[in-house]
Amino acid sequence: MNKIPGNSTATNDAPQDQIEEKSAFEVLVCTNTALRLAARRLGNLYDDALAPVGLKATQVSLLAETNRMAAANAGKAPTLQDLAAKLAIQISALTHALKPLIRDGLVELQADEHDRRTKRAVLTPAGTKLLQEAIVHWGTANQRVEEVLGAEAAASLRAVADYVASDEFLAAYSGN
Repeated sequence: MNKIPGNSTATNDAPQDQIEEKSAFEVLVCTNTALRLAARRLGNLYDDALAPVGLKATQVSLLAETNRMAAANAGKAPTLQDLAAKLAIQISALTHALKPLIRDGLVELQADEHDRRTKRAVLTPAGTKLLQEAIVHWGTANQRVEEVLGAEAAASLRAVADYVASDEFLAAYSGN
């Protein structure tokens, strides 16, 4: 019995061109799909490592970026617009992601001193403390990923991901 991809009922009397034909999805090399699958796998591994502190990897990333941006701006908390831009997400996705962190007292939204319509994300003392605890668990997961991939491959993976996330890549992709 010959097998046609995606059809387990093919018989020997099927036309040869039909047997050898493959669907576009079987031969298509898709960087997006590969990257999304890898990101989900890594995300799940980091989520498992962070479970003892009750946070997801995406939440730790959000807390860490909020903290990093404030530190880089002499302690001034980032605006939601700046934070969303840095994380390459829509404001609506950012506010959705912030809701449980605000509910749990880890982040506060404060009005900007010059424009009350502009909101700034500020880590609370509890948020800073939990971020410090989470970084320990994150570090363990990160070290394990480095061990499995190897330091050189892990560095290459980060470099390629950073480039794809950059404005330079977007401009090159867009032909600008």
